[in-house]
Amino acid sequence: MEHLKVREAARRLNVSPSTLRAWEQRFGFPRPARSPGGHRLYRHADIVALRDALEQGLSISSAISRVRQGHTVDAEALVGPLRAIDSERAASVVEAALALRSLERTVEEVLLPALAQVHRRNGSDSVEWAFAASWVGEWIRWARRLALNPSHPLRVLVGDATRGELMLDAAHAAALQLFCTRAGAHVLRLPVQAMKGVAGAVARFAPDVIVVTACAGHTLDAERWIAVARPAAGGAPVALYLRDADAVSTIQGVRRLDASPLAAQQELMRIARAAPAARAG
Repeated sequence: MEHLKVREAARRLNVSPSTLRAWEQRFGFPRPARSPGGHRLYRHADIVALRDALEQGLSISSAISRVRQGHTVDAEALVGPLRAIDSERAASVVEAALALRSLERTVEEVLLPALAQVHRRNGSDSVEWAFAASWVGEWIRWARRLALNPSHPLRVLVGDATRGELMLDAAHAAALQLFCTRAGAHVLRLPVQAMKGVAGAVARFAPDVIVVTACAGHTLDAERWIAVARPAAGGAPVALYLRDADAVSTIQGVRRLDASPLAAQQELMRIARAAPAARAG
């Protein structure tokens, strides 16, 4: 949906059409296009961005100023484009964020919090969430492809138990994999549901460390997978990554990583570097 008629735009902003026209006359925003018949047509993305700003408690003048400035380059700036299903504007926000932050900080401070807000505001059964989860997932995979390096000194095996892309946990797990790749690791991801041939694949990869990325309360598959993968890895240490810092894990004998993907990556790299010496000793 690219444009909204005045009544629909006003309804989404929870104001009357006359109020919306008054904002246009006073502030010059939102500025509509015109249909062949002369009717106002407001950009869907502008209306969503304005609604998001107003929902944060801003006055109309402050909200309009925020939208006009191209949005402050934070998580809130990305929420509007994601909820508006506007991939081009979402990409522009992320590009602006990258001009001010490292890629890791952009993911942790902009992409993941924005995704969490879309999930909270629209729900996991909404088209907005489906778009946002897919868009962020694709962006992270693209960034990881750019970071691939054939001469990785460390080998990280990921047992993925996050149960699909449309789970918030999956984006955090993907961010952890991206950060490990950018830190110089060769990362291999195996879904824990695929059990046939796991031992052979793990033995061939010969990981320095294994990390299992899981959803809170859904760790049974992960436990079964660890029981097969750990012996095949020849004593490589095993760590667990859960997005929810307060989640309780039933998996025994594994180290729990920090809920922050960046902090978890840094800890995982320390474990991986120490693993060969520990196993030799």
